[in-house]
Amino acid sequence: MNWRNILQLALVGTLGSPLLSLVGCEFSGANKPLLDTTTTMVEFIRPNIVAQASQMRGPLLFDTASDFSEGVAMVRLQNRIGYIDRNGSLTINVLDDNVTVAGKYVDGLALARVGDYYGYLDRQGDWAIDVQFRQAKSFAEGLAAVQGGSKYGFVNRKGEWVIEPQFDLAESFADGRATVKEGGSYGYIDANGSRVIPSNLRDAWSFSESLAVAKLDEQYGYLRPDGTVAIPAVYDGAFSFSGGLARVRQGPSFGYINPEGEMVVEAELAFASDFSEGRAAVLMDGKWGYIDQQGEVAIAPQFDYAADFSEGLAAVQQDGRYGYIDTDGNWVVEPTYTNAGRFSEGFARVQMENQWGFIDEAGDLMTGSVF
Repeated sequence: MNWRNILQLALVGTLGSPLLSLVGCEFSGANKPLLDTTTTMVEFIRPNIVAQASQMRGPLLFDTASDFSEGVAMVRLQNRIGYIDRNGSLTINVLDDNVTVAGKYVDGLALARVGDYYGYLDRQGDWAIDVQFRQAKSFAEGLAAVQGGSKYGFVNRKGEWVIEPQFDLAESFADGRATVKEGGSYGYIDANGSRVIPSNLRDAWSFSESLAVAKLDEQYGYLRPDGTVAIPAVYDGAFSFSGGLARVRQGPSFGYINPEGEMVVEAELAFASDFSEGRAAVLMDGKWGYIDQQGEVAIAPQFDYAADFSEGLAAVQQDGRYGYIDTDGNWVVEPTYTNAGRFSEGFARVQMENQWGFIDEAGDLMTGSVF
C-alpha cells in the first residue's frame, strides 16, 4: 500500500475530522518533498476534549491570593507562585521555585521569602535584591527596613545600605520619619539616619497625617514630626489618624478626637475601628455597624463583623458569610463567601470554601487560565 492509500484511509475518522500531523514524510520520484528525512511517519491526532476545556476561561481560583497593588496581585496554586494582572492573565512568573511567600509590589519591588530569609523580586519575577535578610518590610518612600545580622537598618532599591544596621527594631518610613527602637526605648530618624526625635519614648507608632502616637510615662498622646507634643498624653490607648480623626480609648470605651485633641465622638463605644471614606465600623450591643464623622449612626448595627470601606465598598459578615455593602448600607454583593478582603484597584479577593478568587465591584468573578 503506498502513501496515498495510507493517507486516504486515515482521513476517514469515526469521531469527526481528526487533526493531521505530517512528520518526516519521504516520497519518491517527482513528488519527493524538499525536506530530506530518513523516516516515514504520518501521525493523526484526535482532538483532546479535556485539554481543550482546560484552556477555556473559567473562574480563577487559587490556594492563596493578595490584594492588587501596582496593577498585579500575587497568587499561589500548590507550589506555583506568580502575579496576575486585572485581566486575569499571568503577567509575572516567579522564577525561583524555592520562593514560599511573596508579597505585593511596592515601588516596583515585592518582598519574598526563601526558607528563613527575605529578598526582593523585580517586575520580571527575578531577584532584584538577593535573599539575605532575616526580617524585612516592604519599601516605603524609597527605603526598606531590613534586619542584617542582629540589627536593623535601611536599604535602597539597589540593595545598598543607606542607613547601616544599628537598631533593635525599625518600622517603615512615613511622612519622612521612621520609628526605631534602641535598647528599651523608641525614637525617630529621618531618611539620612539622623535622630530627629530622641529614643526616650516608652512606645511609638509610625506617623500618619503628620501626627504619631507616642507613649509618655503610662499614657498615650501624639507628637509632631519635630518631636513636640501636639496632643497631651491623657489616653489609655491611642491609634493613628485616619480620615482626619483618631481612635482613642479611655478605660474600656472608645471615641474619636480631631488633630487639635478635641473629642468629636465621645468615648462610649464598646469597640471601634479607624475612619475610612467617611465611615468607621463600631460595635454596638454585640453587632457591628458604621458611624459618620459626627458620631451619628450611618449604617445600623446588624453585622457579625464589619471591615473598613475601600473604593466605596466594605466587606461585612452576616450569618457566617461575607458580602459587600456601599456607604449607605445597601448590599452590592450578597453574602456568599467564607472570607473577603478589601477592594483595591477595582477588585477584591474572596474565599469560596478553601480557595480564593477575585470579584469586581459588580460581584462578578474574574476569569482566565493561569498556570
